[in-house]
Amino acid sequence: MNTDRGISAHGNGNTISNNAVGEHAQVIATPSAERIGTPATGSTAPADRGTWDIGIVTILSEELRALCDELKLERHKEPGGLYFYRGEHTTPDSTVRVVATQTQSQGQRSAMAALENLRRHYAPRLWALVGVGGGIHDEHARIGNVIVSTEVVYYENRKINPLGDIRRRGEHRQAPAQVVHAVNAFFTEHGTPARIHGQPASQPSQEYYEVYPGLIGSGEAVIADRDSDIRRYLAHYNEKVLAVDMEAGGLSQYWQENSVQDETNPGWIVIRGVSDNADEEKGHAHHGLAARNAAHVLRLLLPFLC
Repeated sequence: MNTDRGISAHGNGNTISNNAVGEHAQVIATPSAERIGTPATGSTAPADRGTWDIGIVTILSEELRALCDELKLERHKEPGGLYFYRGEHTTPDSTVRVVATQTQSQGQRSAMAALENLRRHYAPRLWALVGVGGGIHDEHARIGNVIVSTEVVYYENRKINPLGDIRRRGEHRQAPAQVVHAVNAFFTEHGTPARIHGQPASQPSQEYYEVYPGLIGSGEAVIADRDSDIRRYLAHYNEKVLAVDMEAGGLSQYWQENSVQDETNPGWIVIRGVSDNADEEKGHAHHGLAARNAAHVLRLLLPFLC
């Protein structure tokens, strides 16, 4: 008996699977684990490819823990070792599917890598950067308050001239219109500032914390100096810059560069709980408080955003 190792088919639209033709011909089936695209025995199936409404990027463990507690997210490990935290949250109008992840490190580049991981595995309809930030507005950005931002000022671009003359060139990006409308609706309903009762505040005697809309200044610096030239630049650029971080610039840049894709480009939002005043007293003491308040505000925003 002759053994042929293949069938040659000419023309379009041919589908041949486990076929044998002729007397004494045999079918030698390919085990499922050897077929392209089929997980081998014991492997984990790819991520659920259904619709995911919001993908969240966090930086610190306290931020991710606060989100998991607030939204009841559960850990999920993807093939290859990436960890995501997933769950569903019911609003008055719908059930929102949520997935969150944590960056490897602080900074714009690591945030962009985390966004790419979310896009590749889950393709959420909205991106959110949720966690802590430094307040640079004495009245609105007190410790424990939360800043909701649909506008980012990236302050790192600059020209260095002779004699120490440095000219900063800010980049200003705004979230898509539908996200701005959703945030406006939230503050219309809750007031500006929105006063959130029943959550921890920065002072034991304080019964609420406040939520403000405002701009985020973003770059690569950890600012711990009230007289920093970065703070002066941002105050001069726009007096509504209320807080600073090290990742929102990467989020807005990633969104901008993905706007050329054929598929729908997700919207984005930044929610920062104020953990310090970007001054000499900057520290870690209020990270947990600020992270919990930011996560709670995200939950309050979900009916408007999704």
